[in-house]
Formats: sequence, structure tokens, C-alpha cells
Amino acid sequence: MENVIAIKSYTFAIRIVNLYKVLTTDKKEFVLSKQTLRSGTAIGALVREAEHGQSKADFLNKMNIALKEANETEYWLMLLKDTDYISQQEYLSIHNDCSEVIKLLISIVKSTKNSLGR
Repeated sequence: MENVIAIKSYTFAIRIVNLYKVLTTDKKEFVLSKQTLRSGTAIGALVREAEHGQSKADFLNKMNIALKEANETEYWLMLLKDTDYISQQEYLSIHNDCSEVIKLLISIVKSTKNSLGR
């Protein structure tokens, strides 16, 4: 069975790392890019942790934190766009991936909560 969120969050993390490299090398931007790198790569790491959660509640907790990190990443990406560190086109491209990850995580969190009767 293909784990869509694991694949998409890993692919997204690669895009975030590449964005970080461009921002630090070409734009000499180190603060916002570091925040984006931290939150953007944490999503996939948390999804990976959740795969081997000790319980459904542990799985849900990790996925909830991944969702928070994805929302935070969306914030940093908007800030990078609105301060002209990335173009509108670059933003739309990576934001689409971020939104897709967020939607998947929301769906996983909701269905897990329902299965736990919360």
C-alpha cells in the first residue's frame, strides 16, 4: 500500500531544502529561511514517526503536530513572498504542495479522531 502523505511530505521537504539553499546562497536571507527549513522538514519527520506510533492516540498526536508544522510553513512561505524573497510564481508552486499536504493531514486527523470516537 502506497503511503501518500509520507511520499508527499518527503517530496515537499526536498523542495523546502532546495528553497533554503537558494535563499541562503542567492538572497543571503538566513532567518526566515531557517524557520521555513525547520518547519517544512519537520512535517515529513513527524509523519515518519507516526507510522510507528505506540498507539492510535500517539499516531493522532504526531499527525496533529505535523499539521501544525505544515500551517507554520505556510505562514513562512507567505512571509517570504510578501517580503519579495520569493516571486509570486515560486510561491504559488510551493504553496500548492503545502496546501495539498495540509489537506491530507486534516483528512488523516479527522478520520483518526472519528475512529477513536473523539
